[in-house]
Amino acid sequence: MTSDPTVTTSAAPAGGRPAAPRADGRAVDELRPIAITRRYLDAGEGSVLVEFGGTKVLCVASFTAGVPRWRKGSGEGWVTAEYAMLPRATSSRSDRESVRGKVGGRTHEISRLIGRSLRAIIDVAALGENTIVLDCDVLQADGGTRTASVTGAYVALADAVAWGIAQGSVDARKVVLRDSVSAVSVGVVGGRPVLDLPYEEDVRADTDMNVVVTGSGSFVEVQGTAEHAPFDRAELDALLDLALVGTSELARVQREVLALPAGQTVTVRGGAGAQAAVTA
Repeated sequence: MTSDPTVTTSAAPAGGRPAAPRADGRAVDELRPIAITRRYLDAGEGSVLVEFGGTKVLCVASFTAGVPRWRKGSGEGWVTAEYAMLPRATSSRSDRESVRGKVGGRTHEISRLIGRSLRAIIDVAALGENTIVLDCDVLQADGGTRTASVTGAYVALADAVAWGIAQGSVDARKVVLRDSVSAVSVGVVGGRPVLDLPYEEDVRADTDMNVVVTGSGSFVEVQGTAEHAPFDRAELDALLDLALVGTSELARVQREVLALPAGQTVTVRGGAGAQAAVTA
């Protein structure tokens, strides 16, 4: 694994007078520092370390010939995902779900979210009767683990598809990935909509929302909950607008990292819309 060159960006919030900074110094429409490293592992047809601030998730794509029994003979492939957290990904240790003998509801929910998000942008007929499984393991959690997982899993998926084409398992003449996909959290904290919540903001948010968006700007999934106070239509629109700002930037980072040689890192620091500068 290597981690250079690095692409670094920085910018101030666009528009008029900036809002007061958040606890970590960011503007309301600013992502945390984002880093995506391809080919993080030697194993796996695609592997990515994705970092949203203090949140770090390892996403590994495994490509295998064949499909589940219920899919055989359809001519279509299958993409699915599994999500888990390391025992000490948070401030205190939690037991492994394998030790408890039961996968929790939250784990199931997030696994299904990642799988749905990826299937929204892949042509399973073009994939052929092959299966790609994405394993997303949270190494360190500081809010936004599911959104980081979706964002990193797409890059790992793209590498796995490229591997399948190179091996002759996938028809190179067909477009397997119809679009990219990424996800980001938004919420109402202290009475104002903000982008990409760390844990410190997430636990006191009046509204918490996770938004999955394609690279072309179409919504795949919107998960929103009023945690402490209901939100109105204007707040909903503001949150969705913020999500589009964030996912547009994430889509750009995904494109940049996929254009670099494997093993290199794209890092983003600062507000959305910044211009990238490449350093060795």
